[in-house]
Amino acid sequence: MSKKLRFLLLLTDISFIVYWLVTYFHLIPPEYAYQDYTNELLVAWNWSFFPLDLLISLTGLLSLYHYRKSSALWRPLVLISLVLTSVSGLQAISFWVYKGDYDLTWWIPNLFLLIYPMFFIPRLVSRLSSYGNNGR
Repeated sequence: MSKKLRFLLLLTDISFIVYWLVTYFHLIPPEYAYQDYTNELLVAWNWSFFPLDLLISLTGLLSLYHYRKSSALWRPLVLISLVLTSVSGLQAISFWVYKGDYDLTWWIPNLFLLIYPMFFIPRLVSRLSSYGNNGR
């Protein structure tokens, strides 16, 4: 696993945990929150990401743990984490497009989530498939 990927995983996984703690304790000032922050439907939509984001953090952090322990389990875990990360970003961006809300404060982090995994997924898939074909 490259240093860049390890850094991005840690950044993403810790950021998700911090975001949900900040959200739970209502620490984001309303003027920096997403549009219609007090709308119950949008609050429910936002919280619908909670299980997905925690699963991303769990698989990402577990992949780093297994990488440090030289366990081959890190590859499938990191692949799962990266795919779910991209899905999380895509879901948020799709919603904002559909809603017609183009606030860069929310777009930039979600575009990051959507795009950064795509730089690593092809190589991981290639290595996992060659790993399976070699019988190792």
